[in-house]
Amino acid sequence: MHTTPAPLQSSSDAGRRTSAVAASGLVKRFGSFTAVNGIDLHVAQGEIVAFLGPNGAGKTTTIDMLLGLSAPDDGTVEVFGESPRAAIAHGLVSAVLQTGGLLKDITVRETLDLTASLFADTRPAAEVMERAGITEIAGRRVGLCSGGQQQRLRFAMALLSDPGLLILDEPTTGMDVEGRRSFWNAIRADAARGRTVLFATHYLEEADEYADRIVLMSRGRIVADGTTASIKNLVSGRIVQANLPGADPVALAALPGVDRVEIKGDRVVIHTKDSDALVRHLLTETPAHDLEVTAQNLESVFLALTSDDPASAPLPASATTEGNRS
Repeated sequence: MHTTPAPLQSSSDAGRRTSAVAASGLVKRFGSFTAVNGIDLHVAQGEIVAFLGPNGAGKTTTIDMLLGLSAPDDGTVEVFGESPRAAIAHGLVSAVLQTGGLLKDITVRETLDLTASLFADTRPAAEVMERAGITEIAGRRVGLCSGGQQQRLRFAMALLSDPGLLILDEPTTGMDVEGRRSFWNAIRADAARGRTVLFATHYLEEADEYADRIVLMSRGRIVADGTTASIKNLVSGRIVQANLPGADPVALAALPGVDRVEIKGDRVVIHTKDSDALVRHLLTETPAHDLEVTAQNLESVFLALTSDDPASAPLPASATTEGNRS
């Protein structure tokens, strides 16, 4: 039986709230392959957490365990102090996945009414459609909706039970830029009310802009866990960009302190540990102009921490995070 959840609590309740997610020592094996290798993951209520990693890092397997779709071979996981299956049965958790879960021959409104019939208590369909931005397509058959509209429908379905935790797997796939912005504004508004959001995405700019915290997985382990700023600080150096027609990437890569060189038309992008020396060289020894020096971006940090090159492998999570949240 679905009971009315109370995850969205006032600030006066903050001191006695349980964690939204508390996972310790999670291990999942498939034969001789270890997909998740002893991770700890703790998420506080009201956090927006980006769950990042390359394909095969263990993100989906971890999400499956958080949703009760797969049991860990070792370790424990609780959602709002309950087992994942119990939390879902109580309407405390909803998921927005990339594919599946939709009947193409019924309308958007009929889909929501059908989903609502599975619970004892739900938010009004009109309310969740408005929050998901699909009110104007309520009468449209699902099969005639675009990929982005179907993702918004999945979001509305997830909101019906008024869950305390939303787990999103590539939630903005198929959405245009304006749709993605509107979607994340809605997520932000929900988080401000106390809802917790854990999302996996390949759009690193989404993680950079909207997440309170980033958890980065590689090879079945958490290799970084912290705010966006702290994650960026894990990789030293700067990025120097300049207009340099006919640039020789081999010669630039041989300069002291240079880690990587990218050529984008007449623009060079150079990752370096000594930006001062590199800028002096470009200004005095080359016709480079329109120079720009910036800190490492999330993409460069992502590549550095998840590299398959043993020489550039990341430090253990305990050494690279703000305490690894464990």
